[in-house]
Amino acid sequence: MFDIGFSELLVIAVVALVVLGPERLPKAARFAGLWVRRARNQWDSVKQELERELHADEIKRQFREAQESVRDTEAQLRASGEAVRREAEQVRQQVHATDAAVAPGEEPVMTGPAPGSPASVAQHVVAEETRDAMAPPGIDGQAPRDPPPAAPEVPR
Repeated sequence: MFDIGFSELLVIAVVALVVLGPERLPKAARFAGLWVRRARNQWDSVKQELERELHADEIKRQFREAQESVRDTEAQLRASGEAVRREAEQVRQQVHATDAAVAPGEEPVMTGPAPGSPASVAQHVVAEETRDAMAPPGIDGQAPRDPPPAAPEVPR
């Protein structure tokens, strides 16, 4: 702020001593110190208030950016959802067109597990004589090999 060196301060102190005298100089120094302290406190207060406002403005800016980001994401999700709906409607129309193309007397396309797959084997009951002795009980649709243990009867 002010570029005052030691020599200038020494000159000011000597002039103050001559003008005020040794009796009033301590009071004047206290008074000057009080005003300097008040000025510093006021400056610090203004500086802190400015920093708070700048911080609040920064938070508001970040909040607006986050809101814009959420809006953009929402718009993208809506667009994606609409695209998925259109594709699903096209697939639905294709399925209906394929169903309408099948003549009434034709055999429909087979659905379900592929023949010979584990799911297909589990659906069919295998005859007792062809059942593998090492197969786990109950997998062929038959009752388990060993009956479950009976619950003990409670005497009355």
